[in-house]
Amino acid sequence: MNTSGNILVLLVDDHKIVRDGIISMLQDEKNIQIIAEAENGIDALDKTEKYKPDLIIMDLNMPIMDGIACTQKITTSFPDIKVLALTMLDEHEHIKNMIAAGAGGYILKNSGKDELVHAILSIHAGGNYFSEEVKNSLISNMIRKRSQTGKITGEPIPLTGREMDVLRLIVQEFTNNEIAEKLFISVRTVDAHRRNLLEKTGARNTAGLVRYAIENKLESDSE
Repeated sequence: MNTSGNILVLLVDDHKIVRDGIISMLQDEKNIQIIAEAENGIDALDKTEKYKPDLIIMDLNMPIMDGIACTQKITTSFPDIKVLALTMLDEHEHIKNMIAAGAGGYILKNSGKDELVHAILSIHAGGNYFSEEVKNSLISNMIRKRSQTGKITGEPIPLTGREMDVLRLIVQEFTNNEIAEKLFISVRTVDAHRRNLLEKTGARNTAGLVRYAIENKLESDSE
């Protein structure tokens, strides 16, 4: 169990120069501590078992086992460990597959330190974080599918007004405590709404809820 008060991070990337750069970028962050490095998915699984990090920064394109397969195994075996994808790959299929695997965030390697730190803190707090490029990729793909078929495949699952409110705030990266404050309800009630949303949408985690909201155009108040 982590009793240090810091966010313990496992850094997974097959390029040492990238790992060194991220370590240098985060070394002055008092609440974030990189406790181990891995250079491929198999190595990451071993280090996850050994060090039990709070959060994993995960590259996608790696030898032996890629980041998507590794994330799937980690989120299945260690559901409390958060995964942040940090990669050069911004294609829709990579993003969709990483979210489906259980990643709580997805940002690109051209992001700055502030965005990386914000993503780590957001995901660790129980929220999610997707860079603007990633959101735009998902939305563009959704619009393209709609223009080709005239509608998004499948009928939206009926959600209550309050569930919609909670879902939109989840997409906006608010934690359960913050959602409770904004909606003037208890954290326990927020938890109940979140569980209902997971059941109704078939999502496995917060990232899945975000994907559902984007694909069904529920992420904003606009119609």
